[in-house]
Amino acid sequence: MKPLAVTLLLIISTMHTIAGEARFYIGTYTNHTDSKGIYTATIDTDTGRLSPLILATEATSPNFLTLAPGGKYLYAATETGGGAAAAFRVGPEGALTLLNESPAGEGTCHIWSDRTGGNILVASYGGKSSIACFHAQPDGSLGERTAFIPFTGSGPDPKRQKEAHAHSTYTSSDNCFVYVCDLGTDNVFVFKLNAAEGTLTPNDPPSAKVPPGGGPRHLAFHPAGGFVYVCNEMGMSVTAFKLDPASGTLTPLQTLPTVPADFSGRASVAEIFCHPGGKWLYVSNRVHDSIAVFAIAPDGKLTWLQDMPAQVQIPRGFAIDPTGQWLIVAGQKDNRIAVLKIDPATGKLSATDQTAAVGAPVCIIFEAGK
Repeated sequence: MKPLAVTLLLIISTMHTIAGEARFYIGTYTNHTDSKGIYTATIDTDTGRLSPLILATEATSPNFLTLAPGGKYLYAATETGGGAAAAFRVGPEGALTLLNESPAGEGTCHIWSDRTGGNILVASYGGKSSIACFHAQPDGSLGERTAFIPFTGSGPDPKRQKEAHAHSTYTSSDNCFVYVCDLGTDNVFVFKLNAAEGTLTPNDPPSAKVPPGGGPRHLAFHPAGGFVYVCNEMGMSVTAFKLDPASGTLTPLQTLPTVPADFSGRASVAEIFCHPGGKWLYVSNRVHDSIAVFAIAPDGKLTWLQDMPAQVQIPRGFAIDPTGQWLIVAGQKDNRIAVLKIDPATGKLSATDQTAAVGAPVCIIFEAGK
């Protein structure tokens, strides 16, 4: 049996051993809503039933969240002072205690713990776009800033791409590389990470490109390795890349639309995740208010399967539970989250009766990690 097939079988068998309740956290916008910060709840992985949502901690527009490995510390990108990173200790029942907060950039919009929990990376979208890296202290608090890289450049869209807009940052599974989606220049930048020092140096080549005007927003690694998928916010599309783990380089394979050909509106892609079993890819479409579902072939290429109504308005972030049975999506406009069921045979989504109200939800992460 081929190594990739063996890896996927191990992933699937592990998924089926996980049962019971899975805790998740919700990042929100607190301006002009009744949200107070970060919320938490659990989902019954057997039935898909949600527990009541509770406020885990107050925070100023914690728009993106990440958990360090082990689940003891949670980090949030907030709008405090125009853009900051905040560190929290995770307590019983998902309660969060603020440890500290550090200025991170103008319009901080994404945050990511590296695979060791020793470095926290942030992306800032604003006019002075940048990424930064902070050392995490032994108690989980944010230490010194070890790297700061401003982004410059532009793209072909005169309205959205007059300047660079770093939108997200991720570490590779081996923790050797950092990938940054820059909506403003259509680049997915690649940096070498020195995890011990928290420093970043440009890779060779320094980036890969999505189609002009695509506006790369977020990305997802295939769980078995070898492929990376990037959702293009402006292009209403997803680009598949072949990943060379040794060099960190990305080679484009294909780009497909995430909305039907007969859709006449202007959708805006938001979030992207691979199913933990490695067979399917999911992308959220704002305005079209759907989740696009794709099958992943052994060569990494995608085939469209479904555009499922998201059951919420302006779907932003979403997450798949650790068992791979349920997808929870955040509706920024109608102030609620909804649970969709994942067909274990086809990967397609179907609606459930499980929803919950929360002000302007925009990010969902599970306690089990990335």
